[in-house]
Amino acid sequence: MTTRITRTEKLDLRLTAEAKHTLAAAAQAQRRSLSEFVLESALGRAEEALADRRVFQLPPEKWEAFVAALDAPPRDLPRLRKLLNEPSVFSDDNRS
Repeated sequence: MTTRITRTEKLDLRLTAEAKHTLAAAAQAQRRSLSEFVLESALGRAEEALADRRVFQLPPEKWEAFVAALDAPPRDLPRLRKLLNEPSVFSDDNRS
């Protein structure tokens, strides 16, 4: 038994006649409706675009090195410390 999903959101799209024809031909080749084809294609590309932001995979030895780097105490960076201790150009301390 298939579960029916209720779609409640709508997305409008402006495109050229040529683009619509290409999408319709591709949808027909896969025996899908144009809406199904466009939605599945767009969701597939969205998943690809977001994959590196959702999943972080490393082999075990690199994972251990990564965790060790996160757990290590911060390095002393004198130039950065000096920069952060100087008054900002936006602070009241620099007004004449």
